[in-house]
Amino acid sequence: MADAVSSRTLYEDSLGIIMQFTNASDGVGEADVKKVDVSGLTPACGNVVINKAIFNTVGMGVIVEWDATTDVVACVLQGNGVIDYKKICGGLTNNAGAGITGDIFFTTHGHGAGDTYNIILEMAKIGSV
Repeated sequence: MADAVSSRTLYEDSLGIIMQFTNASDGVGEADVKKVDVSGLTPACGNVVINKAIFNTVGMGVIVEWDATTDVVACVLQGNGVIDYKKICGGLTNNAGAGITGDIFFTTHGHGAGDTYNIILEMAKIGSV
């Protein structure tokens, strides 16, 4: 079996995108699963900045990673809350270094059967493809 997951776009224009991600775990969890593919956005872009994270996790946490040769942790979400990165630090920018793709991956930790997450990311599009 596998976790029941979904990803959907709530809003998108040329400057930004808001996406929602859900997971109902059967205990398997997720490891380096691509959630944001910048080349598939409309219009495509080279990178995104995470401006806000709205999240609710039950029983597990989610490591949000910038994809690169060696992935870099953007943030770790656990529990519930709203983090306005744009207000705090001007947005979480991708500092992944070598092999940077601009994509965002999720890895769950501490997951067990019946654990869930619901995450909304508000992102700005930057750079061209």
